[in-house]
Amino acid sequence: MTVLRWVLGETGIGVALIVLILLWVAMAPNFTSSQNVSNILTQITLNTILATGMTFVILVAGIDLSVGSVLALCVMVAGLALTRPLDAPVAVLFAIFASVGVGLVAGFLNGFISERWKVPSFIVTLGMLNVARGAALQTTNAKAVYGFPSSFNDFGSMSLFGVPAVFIVALIFVVIGQFVLTRTVFGRILYAVGNNEESVRLAGHRTARYKIAAFCICGAMVGVASIVYMTRLHTSSPIIGSGYELNAIAAVIIGGASLFGGKGSLVGTLLGASLLGVLTNGLLLLGVGDFARQMVTGAVIVVAVIIDYYRDKLSEKLLMRRDS
Repeated sequence: MTVLRWVLGETGIGVALIVLILLWVAMAPNFTSSQNVSNILTQITLNTILATGMTFVILVAGIDLSVGSVLALCVMVAGLALTRPLDAPVAVLFAIFASVGVGLVAGFLNGFISERWKVPSFIVTLGMLNVARGAALQTTNAKAVYGFPSSFNDFGSMSLFGVPAVFIVALIFVVIGQFVLTRTVFGRILYAVGNNEESVRLAGHRTARYKIAAFCICGAMVGVASIVYMTRLHTSSPIIGSGYELNAIAAVIIGGASLFGGKGSLVGTLLGASLLGVLTNGLLLLGVGDFARQMVTGAVIVVAVIIDYYRDKLSEKLLMRRDS
């Protein structure tokens, strides 16, 4: 039983990531090149940031299907802010605040509507998915925005000791998020809400506020991800973000979180996002086509849900054994 718990936990995910890396090293000679390692870190940055916010929502037994569309809306709003006739530093700050602000508003609406009228979060966020996508298209009549300040664009290609700057940004938010979840009362209550919301309510806490806060954090992370996206591609497009929510959810579940709430960590989420990124990169180096890579990614998501099922069953057995 202990071995099974180890395999299904974060340690098992880490071992699986190492095994996958060794497999690609043996099969793809260019996998360990400095350029490819930098590419992998850059590629997993966006999903890591999105999955960081998604972790908070899933911990309280929620789900956010709108992050891809909200990302598109944030990108368009930030793009318009960056192209205003302002000094570059002012325009960049304006864009960051605008992007994070739009994400926060979207997250708040998702959480508030879900809690106020007791509507399942997947239905509310499914509606927000369409609202945000439509708003992104309407913002510029479906036209892309470009011509950002060079100082803004240059950040996307910067590196520190060979590590992409954008990945360092993602790591900073992972560290901050992990601290919040494990070292603050707010974080502990989030876990408690996911495990037994009624007990938390009876203890005198207004659980709705914590769940809304989790959605707000998720929305803010989408705003941050949109800025990172723009520094890399130097453009804003209203059609980006399709399917990003699935990758974020997959990273969280692969990392050991439970879809039923109360379990998970940002260390596991980072490992999950890394595993997905390494898998995709290795398949690309082996010449596997886009369609086949989508099939493999989808299969990994299904396997992650199955693992989540057995992880919950294992936890139930351990609790029963402890009680007896």
